[in-house]
Amino acid sequence: MAQQFNPQNIKKRTSVLVFIKGSTAPLVLYVENAEELYNELLSAMKSATPKLIEKETSGPLKKTAFVSNQIAALAIQEEQFAG
Repeated sequence: MAQQFNPQNIKKRTSVLVFIKGSTAPLVLYVENAEELYNELLSAMKSATPKLIEKETSGPLKKTAFVSNQIAALAIQEEQFAG
């Protein structure tokens, strides 16, 4: 028997996409406050001094590190999922 669609089971989660120079796919970072992380990384990109950034996340990537001067672009992504 097919499972019925229940719109009440649809949830949203937000992630920050970090595009690293020379990489084909972005890092997808699931965090509690995506806007705060986005602004933190944006400030690091604007800084003239490269900085090592290390983050723990709640998604498939549990821990990641990269250098701020290697960030090519940032984005905030909202996605829906059944939960």
